[in-house]
Amino acid sequence: MSYQLPKFRHPELPVNDLGYTKADYEGSISTLCAGCGHDSISGAIVRACHELSIEPHKIAKLSGIGCSSKSPTYFLGHSHGFNSVHGRMPSVVTGAALANRELLYLGVSGDGDTASIGMGQFAHIARRNLNMVYIVMNNGCYGLTKGQDSATADEGSASKKGDPNPWDSIDLCATALQMGATFVARSFSGDKEQLVPLIKAAIAHRGFALIDVISPCVTFNNNAESTKSYDFVREHAEATGTVDFVPMHKEITTQYEAGVAHEVTMHDGSSLRLYKSDESLNPFDRSSAIVSLEEHRGSGNILTGLIYLDEDSRDLHDIMQTSQRPLNQLDETDLCPGNKMLQNINASLR
Repeated sequence: MSYQLPKFRHPELPVNDLGYTKADYEGSISTLCAGCGHDSISGAIVRACHELSIEPHKIAKLSGIGCSSKSPTYFLGHSHGFNSVHGRMPSVVTGAALANRELLYLGVSGDGDTASIGMGQFAHIARRNLNMVYIVMNNGCYGLTKGQDSATADEGSASKKGDPNPWDSIDLCATALQMGATFVARSFSGDKEQLVPLIKAAIAHRGFALIDVISPCVTFNNNAESTKSYDFVREHAEATGTVDFVPMHKEITTQYEAGVAHEVTMHDGSSLRLYKSDESLNPFDRSSAIVSLEEHRGSGNILTGLIYLDEDSRDLHDIMQTSQRPLNQLDETDLCPGNKMLQNINASLR
């Protein structure tokens, strides 16, 4: 059985500014369960990268272990890729980003890969503000190993097995905010009109950008008693507002319901337009974002949309003042400080 997509495409498919069609950003045929939310997220990533006209070879996609970490096979087939071990994707992407700051780093993880075995690494990559997009495909269970509850499963939620979860859940957005993340958002795999602009904004952001995407597991966690099911999320999702991402030099005309409008100029000159429907949330204030998350959680609702954005973010490279050139482009004259510098270092240790 072949898992490769057919090479033939309609000759009149729309192309982006680079002349690429959306098919140029796809990968292999998915082997995930039919209806899996992860495939919808993969489609949103493909659409965002295509519409932003990003050259595929300038993207590095990294993942850990799990159903979510299989998904990079299904998008950006012409990009760099690395599938690491369970929970250790942050270490790999940190090393890669420090070696070559010119690539766009896209980390894909799951709720088990991030909130359980990888929680320690997740916390540190957030507080160090590594310049990357970190997407969590959150289904509240270990779908690859037959549906056990994960650390993000809500208390009282029951999977297909039928036993209610007795433990309180870990809210990855709240954790990221407390750890110092400079871009925090949540979305739903079934809402591409919200998810695609969030991915675009996360790509344009300089610093650690988390998008926690509720992605129902159709095999083990899509029943009536689950708080990660399609029906539950659709009924209980409360959006912070409407998000519209405007690439640099491009104008998008849209219409939105009345509310509070705010436009943010991103580091690359693009714009993020926010049309707030929830005036109690200030997405530029970390404390306001944390309070709003807890209020919605207490009422049994799921807060989606842009939750927090630090407009003045300084990423890890800015803080550490790393080389502007990738390390693999440095030669001996760049790397050797000279005998005088060595003498100064030795003198400082006496």
